[in-house]
Amino acid sequence: MTTSRRTLFKGAAAAAVVGFSQAGGWVTAAAAAPPGTVPVPALDGTLETAPSVLAGFSHDFGELAGGAPRAVLRPGSDADIVKIIRYARRLKLPVAVNGQSGTGTDLESHSNYGQALVPGGIAIDSRSRHTIHRIDTGSAVVDAGVTWAQLADAALATGQTPAALTDYLNLSIGGVISVGGVGGTVQRYGLLCDTVLEVDVILGTGELVTASATSRSDVFNAVLAGGGQYGIITRAKIKLVPAKSRALNLNLYYDDLATYMADAERIMREARFEHQEGGIVPTADGSGWRYKIEAVSYHDGPAAPDQARLLAGLRDDRASLDVADYTYREWIFRADGWEAFLKDGGYWTQAKPWLSMVFPAASVRPFVRAVVAELTAADLGGGFTGLYPFPTRRLTRPMFMLPGSGDPVTYLFDLLRFPGPDQTGDIARMLSQNRRLYDLGVSLGAKRYLVGAVPNMTGADWRRHFGPQWPIVRLAKQRFDPDGILTPGQGFFA
Repeated sequence: MTTSRRTLFKGAAAAAVVGFSQAGGWVTAAAAAPPGTVPVPALDGTLETAPSVLAGFSHDFGELAGGAPRAVLRPGSDADIVKIIRYARRLKLPVAVNGQSGTGTDLESHSNYGQALVPGGIAIDSRSRHTIHRIDTGSAVVDAGVTWAQLADAALATGQTPAALTDYLNLSIGGVISVGGVGGTVQRYGLLCDTVLEVDVILGTGELVTASATSRSDVFNAVLAGGGQYGIITRAKIKLVPAKSRALNLNLYYDDLATYMADAERIMREARFEHQEGGIVPTADGSGWRYKIEAVSYHDGPAAPDQARLLAGLRDDRASLDVADYTYREWIFRADGWEAFLKDGGYWTQAKPWLSMVFPAASVRPFVRAVVAELTAADLGGGFTGLYPFPTRRLTRPMFMLPGSGDPVTYLFDLLRFPGPDQTGDIARMLSQNRRLYDLGVSLGAKRYLVGAVPNMTGADWRRHFGPQWPIVRLAKQRFDPDGILTPGQGFFA
C-alpha cells in the first residue's frame, strides 16, 4: 500500500497515520491523539505500515533471523531520509537500510544474520533510490540502491567497467560498500569500498554530508565498511576502468595446500591476471578436498593470451587445469547461472549459515586443515568456499578490520553454504560449527568479514574484533549517531 505526499502512512485498513505515540504506536486520523503524539513529517516518498509490507522486511537472505519493523520508508528523496532519521531520533526508534537486492521479487543482500533488520523500528528500502546520475570517463555517480549489475551494464555501454565487482552482481552498491565488498580484482584495486571516490551520507544526527578522502575524510573513513553504524549512504561515486571484450579463465587444481598457496601467492605478487580467486572444492567422488585457483586474463580480439606465458614458473605438480574463454559480460555475470541452479534445486530460500573471515597468510594453513578435517561435501549443499590471497596494502578503509599481524598477505576464507530443503535439521549444527571455526580463527589472528552468521557474539567479541580501533569506533558512533539508532542488527554496541 502506498501513500501520497498528503497521506503519509497507510495501515492494513488504509487509515491515514498522522503521528506516533510511545504509549500506543502509530496514531490514525480517525482516533484521538494521546498526549505526547509526535506528528509525522511530510514526505516525497511513502512510509508504509501494512502488514504485508512489514512482512517483506522481517527477514533477510540468510533466513536465520527475524523481526518486523514498525514501518517501511520508500524514500522519494534524500530529504525524506533526513526527515525520518530526525523523526526516529526524537522518538528513539531504530533505523536501518535494507538493500532488498536480487532479481525481480527475490531477496538477496549482504545481511545474512539479521544485520540489516530493525525490529520495532523503521526500515528504509533502498530499491526506490536507483538512479544512475552520470557516467564519466573513470567514474560513475549512482544512487545507493543501484545494483552492481545495473552499473556494470551501464558502464559497459561506454566501454568501461567498475574497477571492482562482487561475484554476484545483483547487490545494492550502498549495501556492499557499507560492509567492504570482496571480489576477484582485490589484488589490483582493493575491496569494492576502496574504489569509492565520494559518498553522500546522512548521518545519525540527520546531517547530509558529501565526503571523500580529502573532504570530510572522518565521515568517509567511518561509513565505508562501517556496517551502517554512522550514517546512511545515499549516493556514491565509483571508480571505472576501461573494459576488455573477453575473459580467459584458467582453473588450476591442487591436491596439496602448500603447493596451492605458493602458486596463488606468486600469481598475486606478479599480477599476472586481472582477476584471481580460489577455494576449497570437493574431489570428484566427494571423498576429500582439492584447492582451486581461479585466474582470469582480460583481453581484446579473437586471439587469447598465451597460456604458457601466464603459467610459466608455476608448480608442475598441480592436479589439473581447465580453460574456458568468455565474453567479458558473460564472465562478470557468471553467477546468474549458479543462481538459477540454486533456485531450481530449492536452495535459494533455505537458511544459509555463512561464515567469512580474513586471515594473515602465516596462520591460514592450520585453519584450513582444521576445516577440511571436519567439513564434508554435503555440508556445502549447493554452496561453495572461498580461499585466496591479496596484498594487505590494497585494503585502505580503516573500518574494515584486518589481522593485526603486519603480514603483507591476507587471505579471504568463505564458507558460503546453501543447505538443501532436506538439510533443515542440520542448521543448528552448522551454526555451532561456525562459532567454533570463528573462535579458532580469532585465536589464529583472523577477523570477521561483517557478512555471515556467527551465533552468540558478545560485546567482548566485538571489542576484540575491533582491537586498537575500538576507541575510534566508539567515538565515531558518539559523534555521528549519538542516539544509537542506526543499524542495531550488527550488535557492535549491544
